[in-house]
Amino acid sequence: MPPLTCTKLSLITITGVIIQIIGLSLFVFGFFPVKPTLSGTSGLESFHMPVCDIVGNQSDTTLPSDHLRSLYQELSGIPPSFDRLILMVIDGLPAEFVLGKNGKPPSKQFKEAMPYTQSLLAGGLAIGYHAKAAPPTVTMPRLKAMVSGAIGGFLDVAFNFNTQAMLDDNLLGQFFRIGWKMVMLGDETWLKLFPGLFKRHDGVSSFYVKDTVQVDQNVSRHLGDELSRDDWNLLILHYLGLDHVGHIGGRGSVLMAPKLKEMDEVVKLIHSSTTQSQRNGQGQTLLMMVSDHGMTENGNHGGSSYEETDSLALFIGLRNHVFDYSSVIHQVDIAPTLALLFGLPIPKNNVGVLIKEAFDSLKEDQHLRALELNSWQLLRLLQAQLSGLPCRNFPCDSFSDHQSADTSECDHKTENMLCCLYMEAEALYSSWKSKRGSEWVFYKPVKLLAIGLATMFISCVILSSLVFCRVREIYLGGRQQPLNDIMNGWSLDETFILGVILILVTSMGSSSMVEEEHYIWYFVISTFYLLLLRKTAQSLSAVGAQSSLLMQEGQSGEGYFRMCFIFLLLISGRILRGWHQGGVNWISLPDISKCLEQAGSHYVKSLQLISALLVISIGVFSLFSIESKGKFFQIVRLSFLISGLLVLLHITRYQDYTFLSTNYGATLLAQIVYAILGVATIGTVVALPWLIPFSTFRICPSENTFSPPFFLSIQEKFPLVELRDSLYLIGSAYILCWCLLQLLLQQPINSTPILLLLVQILTSMLYFTSYGTHHREWIEIAALYYLGMAGHFALGNSNTLATIDVAGAFIVPVRLCDNPMHLYRGLHCGCNWNLYTFGTGHAETEASSK
Repeated sequence: MPPLTCTKLSLITITGVIIQIIGLSLFVFGFFPVKPTLSGTSGLESFHMPVCDIVGNQSDTTLPSDHLRSLYQELSGIPPSFDRLILMVIDGLPAEFVLGKNGKPPSKQFKEAMPYTQSLLAGGLAIGYHAKAAPPTVTMPRLKAMVSGAIGGFLDVAFNFNTQAMLDDNLLGQFFRIGWKMVMLGDETWLKLFPGLFKRHDGVSSFYVKDTVQVDQNVSRHLGDELSRDDWNLLILHYLGLDHVGHIGGRGSVLMAPKLKEMDEVVKLIHSSTTQSQRNGQGQTLLMMVSDHGMTENGNHGGSSYEETDSLALFIGLRNHVFDYSSVIHQVDIAPTLALLFGLPIPKNNVGVLIKEAFDSLKEDQHLRALELNSWQLLRLLQAQLSGLPCRNFPCDSFSDHQSADTSECDHKTENMLCCLYMEAEALYSSWKSKRGSEWVFYKPVKLLAIGLATMFISCVILSSLVFCRVREIYLGGRQQPLNDIMNGWSLDETFILGVILILVTSMGSSSMVEEEHYIWYFVISTFYLLLLRKTAQSLSAVGAQSSLLMQEGQSGEGYFRMCFIFLLLISGRILRGWHQGGVNWISLPDISKCLEQAGSHYVKSLQLISALLVISIGVFSLFSIESKGKFFQIVRLSFLISGLLVLLHITRYQDYTFLSTNYGATLLAQIVYAILGVATIGTVVALPWLIPFSTFRICPSENTFSPPFFLSIQEKFPLVELRDSLYLIGSAYILCWCLLQLLLQQPINSTPILLLLVQILTSMLYFTSYGTHHREWIEIAALYYLGMAGHFALGNSNTLATIDVAGAFIVPVRLCDNPMHLYRGLHCGCNWNLYTFGTGHAETEASSK
C-alpha cells in the first residue's frame, strides 16, 4: 500500500469530519424533533365547528376590547364563572407537601406548616390536584405550558437562562386583547416572556438562590396595596423563596417548614381579602395556587422523575364536594380550563383537556358546550399537523359494514345514538392510529436517528482507517507486516484504551446506559489501574530475573514506589465511587455523603476544613517544588497562596451563613478570589513563555534539597529546563485554580472528593514520569481523560438537569432606596438589600410624589 501524501491525508480527513458533522446534525434533529405549532391566535372561529378547507386564523383583532369580550361571551355559551384571577406561583413546591403521596395525606410536618390551606381543602372551599409537569422541569418551559397548554421541547432548557418573548398564542395575550389590566410581582421571567403586557410589575432575579427571604418579601410588600385596588383583573404572584430553600438545603431543610408557613399566611391574606370583596359586591375572584415543578430530595430539578414532575394545581374558590388526595391532571390542562372559566378562546396549540370538576357549577348543556369547544380546538390542531385527517360527520355504517343492520336504529333511541357516537369516535381513532398516527409520532424521528447513526459510523470507519494507516507508517516505516505481528507489539493497556471507544459508542445507544453513565467510567478507570498494576508487577519480575543485584535493588525500589502509586489510585478511586450514589434509578441508595450528613453538620464542617487545608497545602507545595528564584515565579506562588488563604477564610467565616438572604462580605470575598485567580492563571498561561528567557536558571538540586525521582525524571525527559519549568508551572496553576474554585463553589460535602481528585491527578503524574514506565503519550492523555470523567460523576453530577447545583452562585447585591429610579451599588442608603428594580407603574409615581 503506497504511503499517504499530505494532499490525500488532508482530503480524507476533511471528508471524514464533514460526514461526521452531517451525521451528528441528523441525529440531533431526530433526537430533538421540532414540534409543529400554529401561528396566530384563537379568535371568533374557536366557537364554531371546524371545517376541512379553512384552518387558518379568522380572529378579528381589530375589534375594540369591550366588543370582543362581549362577542366571546355570547358565542361561547358559557357565562364567565369569575371576574378576576389571582395566579399565585410557588416555585418548586411539590404537590406532595400539600396533597400527600399515593392517595395518603401529607405528613404531619407539612400539614402543620400550612394549616389554613389544609382547612380550605378539608372544608370543600378548594380543589387540589397533582399536576404532572412534562420535562424539562425548569421554570420558563413550565410557565409557557401553563399559559398556552403546549408542551415545549427539551431545547427550552437553553432559553431558560436567556428568556425570549413568547410569540405563541397564550392566555395572557387573550386577556390583554379583551382589555384586562394585569399586574405581576415576582420572578422576572414573566417580564421577559410577556413584555409590555403588565400595568405594574416588580420583577426579581431567580438565579440568586442564596436569597430565601427578601426575594419573597419583595412580592409580599406590595400585596396589601394591590388587594385593596380595583384597577386590575389579573394579579400574578411568583414566589421564589421555597425553590431557593430547596437548592440550598434540599427537601429536608430546616427552612422548609417556615417557608411553607409564610406561603400559607399569604394564602390566608388573599382569601380573606377576596372573600370580603365578594361580600361587598365587587365580583368573584379565583385564587389559583400552582407550582411550576417539584424538586428532588437534594432540592434540584430539571429531570423527569416523579419528585420533579409532581407540581401543584390548587383552585381556591371552586367548591369541592368529595376531596381526594390522589386526583391527578396534566399541567397543560390548566390553560383550557382557565380559558373557558373566563370566557376566552382556548389557545391554538393547547394539548390539554378540561378539568371537569372546575365546571361542576354549570348546567349540563353548558358543561357539554365546554367539552365541545375543547374538542374542536384539539381537532383543529390535529388537522394542521396531520394532513388528510377526516373532519366531516360520518354515519356509523361507514366504518363497520357488518353492523349496517343495526345502524338504522341510531336515530330513534338515545341509547343507540350514544352507542353510534362511541363507535364513530373509536373508528376515527383506530383509523388515525393505524394509518397516520404512528408515522407522525414515531417514523420520522426514528428514520432521522438511524440515518444519523449510520452516517456517523461511516465517518468513524474512515477516520479510524486513516489513523491505523498513519500508525502503521510511523511505527513500521512503511514495511509490510502481518496484522497479528502488529497487534502483538501492543500492550494490554493500549488495547484496552482502544476497546473503551467501542464500549462508549455502544453504551450511547441505550437511554438507561446514558442515565447511568457513571458506572461505565468507574469500571473503565478501575480496570485501567488494575492493568497498570499488572504491568508494574510483570516489570518487577523481569527485573528480578535479568538484572544484577545492585540494579535489582535500585529498580525494584522504584517499582515498589510505582505499585504504591497504583494502590493509592485504586483506594482513592474506590472512595470517590462510594461518595455519591449518582445516576437516576439508584440515587436513593445510601452512600458516604448521606451518612455524613445524617451524622451531623459538625462532621461535615470538620472534614471540609481538613480537606481544604490539604488541598491548599498540596497545591502550593507543587508550585514551590520548582527551585527557580525568578520574580515571576515568586509572584505566581504568592498569588495562589493568598487565594488559598482567602478561600479558607471564606469557608471558616461564611459557610455557616449559607441560609442568610444576602451577605455582602461573602460576595466581596468571592469576587476578590475570582480576580486574583483569574489574573494569576491567565497571566501564567499567556505571559510565562514570553517572560522567562532561556538559560537564566537551571534546576540543580543541591545535596540538602529534597528532589524526589519525579522531578529528576522530568529533568531527564525535558532537556530545555526553562521550557520544562514553564509548562510545569502552567499545568500546576491550572490544576490549583480549579481546586480552589471548586472549594469555593461546591457544597461542603464535596470538599473531600476535590482533595481525592487532586491526589489522583498528582499521583498519575508521578507514576507516568517515574523510571521504568514506558507508556505512549496518548495512553497518558487517555488515562487523565478517564480520570476527569470519573471525577465529574464522583462530585455528584449526572446526565440529568436535576444535579446541576446553582446554590454556589455569587451575585453582587444592589441597595434599593425609596426612590426606585436610583440604584446604589455598595452604598448604604438605609434600605434593605435587593437584587431587583421596580418597573413603571404606581411605585414610581408614589415615590416621585414624596
